[in-house]
Amino acid sequence: MFTLGHFLTLSTFGESHGAAYGGIITNFPAGLQVDLQAVQHQLDRRKPGQSALVTQRKESDTIRFLSGIFEGKTTGTPIGFIIENENQKSKDYDHLKDHYRPSHADFTYDQKFGWRDHRGGGKSSARETINWVAAGALARQILPKDIEFHAYVSSVGDIFCEKPYQQLDLSKIDLNDVRCPDEDTARKMTEKIKAVKKEGNTIGGTITCVIKGVPAGIGEPVFGKLQAELAKAMMNINAAKGFEYGSGFCGAKMTGKDHNDLFNADFSTKTNLSGGIQGGISNGMTIYFRVAFKPVATILRPQESFDKNGNPILVEGKGRHDPCVLPRAVPIVENLAAFVIADLFLINQIRKL
Repeated sequence: MFTLGHFLTLSTFGESHGAAYGGIITNFPAGLQVDLQAVQHQLDRRKPGQSALVTQRKESDTIRFLSGIFEGKTTGTPIGFIIENENQKSKDYDHLKDHYRPSHADFTYDQKFGWRDHRGGGKSSARETINWVAAGALARQILPKDIEFHAYVSSVGDIFCEKPYQQLDLSKIDLNDVRCPDEDTARKMTEKIKAVKKEGNTIGGTITCVIKGVPAGIGEPVFGKLQAELAKAMMNINAAKGFEYGSGFCGAKMTGKDHNDLFNADFSTKTNLSGGIQGGISNGMTIYFRVAFKPVATILRPQESFDKNGNPILVEGKGRHDPCVLPRAVPIVENLAAFVIADLFLINQIRKL
C-alpha cells in the first residue's frame, strides 16, 4: 500500500532515480492560507548535500503544487504536488542489477514483484520520505498554532544526550549539523559520524520527538490508538528499528506505584511517564517518543554476498550515501508526526459535528 492516513490521506509516487517524486493529499480542509515557504523550509531540512555528515547528492528539492491550492488558499479538492529529481547518477548502480546487497530490499523486492529498479533502490530508497515531509509540512498548517513539533538526535552509536527533553533548549536543534540541541553532545556525535564515514562505514542511533500543545481527546480507543498510529508511521521510515513512547521499555522495570501519573486539580499530571497518551487518547500533557534507527545498509567497503542466481560475489557501495541517517531523519520524524496528529485531529472534529 502507498497510502498514509485514515481521513487525511497521502498517496505517493516516484523512485530515487526516476523523473520525480510526488503525492496526492485528500480531505485537506478548504480555505486555509498555505505558507509555501514553511513547506519548502521543511524540505530543505531533509534535502541531501546540506553538510559533510550526509550524502553529497545535490538536489534543490523544490516543490511544485499542481492542484488543490488557488490564490494561496486550499480549495478542498485533492492537493497534488511534485518534486523533480535533478542529480541522479544511475551508473553508480549498474553493478547491482543482478546483485543482492546485505540488509537491503534487493532480494525481498525481487521475491514480491519479480522485478526491481536497482538504481538507488528504486521505491525502497529513503528519498521516498521527501513526499512525507512535504505532506507533513502542509498538515502542520491545519493544526492550532500552539501545537509544536520538535525532533532531535538523542544518540549516535554509544553517545547519548543524557539530558531529558525538559532540560534542553529545543530552539537550538538546527544550530549544528547533527541536530542535537546539547552542544557538547552534538560535538561528540559529529566526531563519531565523521570517523565512521572515513572508514567507509555507517552508524545508527535514536531520534526523540516532543509534541507540545496537543489537546486532550485526540486518538481512538481501540485500533486507532494515538501511540499505535505514531508507531506505525515511524516504523515505515527506512532504517527504523524500534519505537517507544513515554517511559517506554524503562517502564517495564517499574512498579505501578512509581509509574502512575497522579493528577493535579486541573487534571494535568504530576509526572508524565504516560508520554501524554492514556487509553490511546491524548491527555493534554506533552507527547514524547523515541525512534531507533539502524546503521545505513550501504557501506563503502567490500562484503560477501550472492547474485540472483546464487553465485558468490563481493559487493561494495559506490556513489553518494549517508554515513548516518539521523540528521536528515529529524524533519522526517517531525513531519510524519504532524501528519498523524492532523489526521486524528480532523477525525475528532468530524465526530463532534
